[in-house]
Amino acid sequence: MKKKSLSSKEKEFCRLYLSYADPGAAAEGAGFEGDFLKIGNALLSRDEVSEEIERLCNVQKKSMAKMAAVGYQKLAFGSIADAVSLLYKEKPCLEELRKMDLFSISEIKRPKDGSVEIKFFDRMKALEKLSENEQGDGAHGFYEAICRSAKILSEKEKGLQ
Repeated sequence: MKKKSLSSKEKEFCRLYLSYADPGAAAEGAGFEGDFLKIGNALLSRDEVSEEIERLCNVQKKSMAKMAAVGYQKLAFGSIADAVSLLYKEKPCLEELRKMDLFSISEIKRPKDGSVEIKFFDRMKALEKLSENEQGDGAHGFYEAICRSAKILSEKEKGLQ
């Protein structure tokens, strides 16, 4: 039997379900009318909806993993030149600060004596995280949990019918 393709509303439901993890809120946000929770649960019980949620989940996991890897690379190998130059500025204006690359800074303090203290993120930890991600040990628990819950809800709904 050929599976029915999803409407734009149903695709929006899938996308919102990944964000909200709430079938009622996702159904409402997608523009369905009526008992949102009932509609959302009914949608989750359909194979094509569960498959679309799983597909979107996998796309988001890959995207998140890439974003995390870029961030860790920037922390591990990025320049600290702008942060060091910040130490020598009396009162940098907002425009100057916006142009600076301060990504590697975890904390800035200005004690009462007027000096500036800057703490950087740990480059070794960033390298360890990069190594873990390359080995496939990186956790994407939130999205994996949503995918699992969608699958469980789908199976439960099918069992009730």
